[in-house]
Amino acid sequence: MTKPNPRVLEVKGVFVEPASAASIGGAIRDIKAGKIAEGSVIVCTVTGNGLKDPDTAIKQCADAVMLTINATLDDVRTSILSNMEK
Repeated sequence: MTKPNPRVLEVKGVFVEPASAASIGGAIRDIKAGKIAEGSVIVCTVTGNGLKDPDTAIKQCADAVMLTINATLDDVRTSILSNMEK
């Protein structure tokens, strides 16, 4: 089975346990094999919390840029909004 690219899930804010991501891997495999027609609507249910696999969480954050901000709602909001992909 094709493993989903963790970056694809990451940029969407999805962090699931590896077994749960299997449905995405299966969908990718079937698309590449031509079993799912172009333009089809695909629904993959992913559940669980990726933090059940802390080693993966640590590896995925290894190159993350650490930010230091004041613990105020305004500063947190500003930091989040200024670092979102446009």
